[in-house]
Amino acid sequence: MLELLITMVERIGIIVTIAFILTRFKFFRDMVYQDQLNHQQQLKAIVFFGFFGIIGTYTGLSLNIESLEFDRWTADLATDEAIVNSRVIGVVLGGLLGGYKVGIGAGLIAGFHRFSLGGFTAISCGLAAIIAGVLSGWFHRRKGRVKLQSALLIGVLAETIQMLVILLISRPFEKAWALVEIIGLPMILANGIGCALFLLIIKSVINEEEKAGAMQAQKTLRIAGQTLAYLRNGLTAHSAKEVCHIIHHEIPTSAVAITSTTEILAHVGLGSDHHRPESPIQTQITMDAIKKGEILVANQRAIHCRIEGCPLGASVIAPLKQRGKTIGTLKFYFRSEKEITDVVMELISGLSSMMSNQLEIADADKAHQLAKEAEIKALQAQISPHFLFNTLNTIVSLIRINPAKARKLLISLSHYLRQNLTVTTHSMTILEQELKHVKAYLSIEEARFVNKLEVAYDIDEGALLQNIPPLTLQPLVENAIKHGFKDKENNCIINIIVKKKNNSTYILVADNGHGISKERIKQIGKPLVHSESGTGLAMYNVNRRLTMMFGDDAALKIKSEPNKGTEIAFTIPCVEEAKTWKHPSKP
Repeated sequence: MLELLITMVERIGIIVTIAFILTRFKFFRDMVYQDQLNHQQQLKAIVFFGFFGIIGTYTGLSLNIESLEFDRWTADLATDEAIVNSRVIGVVLGGLLGGYKVGIGAGLIAGFHRFSLGGFTAISCGLAAIIAGVLSGWFHRRKGRVKLQSALLIGVLAETIQMLVILLISRPFEKAWALVEIIGLPMILANGIGCALFLLIIKSVINEEEKAGAMQAQKTLRIAGQTLAYLRNGLTAHSAKEVCHIIHHEIPTSAVAITSTTEILAHVGLGSDHHRPESPIQTQITMDAIKKGEILVANQRAIHCRIEGCPLGASVIAPLKQRGKTIGTLKFYFRSEKEITDVVMELISGLSSMMSNQLEIADADKAHQLAKEAEIKALQAQISPHFLFNTLNTIVSLIRINPAKARKLLISLSHYLRQNLTVTTHSMTILEQELKHVKAYLSIEEARFVNKLEVAYDIDEGALLQNIPPLTLQPLVENAIKHGFKDKENNCIINIIVKKKNNSTYILVADNGHGISKERIKQIGKPLVHSESGTGLAMYNVNRRLTMMFGDDAALKIKSEPNKGTEIAFTIPCVEEAKTWKHPSKP
């Protein structure tokens, strides 16, 4: 019995070898961890595990129950012969991994094959194979993911049931009993152990690959975190050099290089101190990678491409892309092609995709910033004509009745426009300059409100260096004059207050004009308000720029009552730029 058990374990080694080969197939790996298989996967699994059941039959030993002699390999059986086999391993693993459909299908294939070989246990052994498939499939449905203990238990149980079926069905009973006495315990132990070993091999290989994949993903994420700050500025010589240093430190390569479509941006590692231009053949390989947008592996020695004193045996060239177009390459140098393993190739592929995505994000961020700046410039540009047309109308009205005053007003206007056009080329100015801008505007408006307009200032000198978007106060003051004082003949007062409050600057423009209705206040700050007195575009522009630059807390806050005047206030974070900001018109 011991000799039979040892021989059975030796034969199980063939099944274990097949288990290792199975781990190379993707559908088999999916089956280990998927709860359900699709129809195509189920069909493949049935054929595979049924085939392994047949292999288990052929690798068994035929036993003559009369002479008690064993034949090392199974062929056609006589009526008094049976097979000591490992057929149940394939069937049990099929049911455990693939479910009852796979278990039953594999059992039918292996069972009918066993029946075709003959022998006095043909029917019982064929039926037992089908029962093993049903049993393992039921266990898969109840327990979910398969464990080693489960495989061992089901293997032992399935083989025990086979011994019982032989005793119940095979005749004569004396031969069946004698057979079970000889092969029962060895087959139960061997096949139970075989099922556990089969599963252990599968899981060990897959777990090792998953561990390698996890380490690779971790390394890729670590490189991504370190390179993000540099690639945010796009692909430049400086960013390429820093990225090459990071990658060369993380990946065991001889050298790392990054190129554009026309030149080498950086080279780090062997040969970096005396790196010379690529040879024509090497350049052609790089251009092929750029053209195809694929990862290419080149044997550097084969093309006689060396860096002085630093022979590099092989290289991997991966494309870097933006918007689907290759804009450069990422090159890895190795001493030999043996160092370029599948894991290394997967890592390089991941880095290529990751860096391409980072460059895409950097490009998108840059485009977003340009669009944001363009929007601010457009909003600023919309304000200038609003004031210009009002001023020109005033000058036209003065040319005949007071030419000297009209001339003075034109000079004031020219100074104002020069300052206005210069300031709008900047997204930020300081509050001191903005107040000068407002005062220039009010000097022009006084020509319209002779002896009627009074302006009071309450300015905190410590707030004059506060950053503020250009042309923020002027539209508020203009609205007070144009709408608040409309048809008002005297006592037109404007108060401009600037105060520092903790870490913010509070700005208020108030007038004693006609005021604004509650319904109208709700509409102010929204684009294209339909009204007989105006569209509200100027107020919308101011509010829009404040919230774009400082957030919603900087939005305009309006208090007004009809015939009691209007207060428009806003608060912005206290940011000073005294050392860096200069007036555009001064050197």
